[in-house]
Amino acid sequence: MTAPLTPPPEPRLTSLSHGGGCGCKIAPGVLSGILRGTPALPVPEALLVGIETADDAAVYRLNDRQALVATTDFFMPIVDDPGDFGRIAATNAISDVYAMGGTPIMALALVGMPINVLSVETIGRILSGGAAVCAAAGIPVAGGHTIDSVEPIYGLVALGLVDPAHLKRNADARPGDVLVLGKPLGVGIQSAALKKGALDAAGYARMIATTTRLNTPGPDLARLPGVHAMTDVTGFGLAGHALEMARGAGADIVLDWARVPLLPGVADLARAGNITGASGRNWASYGAEVALPGDFPPEARALLTDPQTSGGLLVACAPDSLAEVLAIFHRHGFADAGVIGQVGPPGPAPRLRLG
Repeated sequence: MTAPLTPPPEPRLTSLSHGGGCGCKIAPGVLSGILRGTPALPVPEALLVGIETADDAAVYRLNDRQALVATTDFFMPIVDDPGDFGRIAATNAISDVYAMGGTPIMALALVGMPINVLSVETIGRILSGGAAVCAAAGIPVAGGHTIDSVEPIYGLVALGLVDPAHLKRNADARPGDVLVLGKPLGVGIQSAALKKGALDAAGYARMIATTTRLNTPGPDLARLPGVHAMTDVTGFGLAGHALEMARGAGADIVLDWARVPLLPGVADLARAGNITGASGRNWASYGAEVALPGDFPPEARALLTDPQTSGGLLVACAPDSLAEVLAIFHRHGFADAGVIGQVGPPGPAPRLRLG
């Protein structure tokens, strides 16, 4: 009798993707060039937030007390464990609703999988991981769309509601505001190390813990009148998203690099060469708008531009609201949240400055 054939082992998920997590994003400079070539369309009055400020989500007014927050995010694997990949992708997508001050209400799954390469069990674990995060956020996965794809792709369309009076854009920071960051940096560095087999078990555990932590402080922060602007730090790195705030405010943003929280060990990983290609593309896109001190080390610049997958909320608030902002972060379990800089005086060519 012929023995049954043993199916070949499945490849590592990260081996199937040319870039993982938010490192897959098109570089901001390239994206700007693409969007410049698209025709302008009429904008309805009810559209409170569109593409004009590269904000985290679109927002459409339904009535005086409710607006719909709509966003989508998807990417290729950043880790090899299918369940963790699904959890990270779902957390990242829902974050954009929180970043606008919204409360998620439901999600739709976006699934592209190489069905001749990955088993249905592996694909099912990816979807189960995403569904588990949606359940933690209190929302259903109400539908979605699937395709047979060369690379594994997973993400969500995330929908939420926000009171228009509490809506927070990335463009409304004010001179004199202080900046608070909710999560430490270094996820892109960790993902590069993981691909090279240089990330230890403790580093991987920290990576999963930060990328699967929902940015639940968003709605509570949005209700504070002293919170003027909010975004989440993702694929364009801290520098890219801080520059979006600077342009919106028409003022320089000054970061105190010594106060920026980092995941343990990522500076050493960066010094060892574990840097994503997206980090370099980010710097090429906006580096001319960043003023670095002469002794700023190369690994710090890599962390400044490091693409964050499911990164933290970046909040601009009045100084007299800082205590409330930090209390909200800490109440939601974000122990690393802290002040990292401030918005400077108005100027004709807003820049990001590092101290």
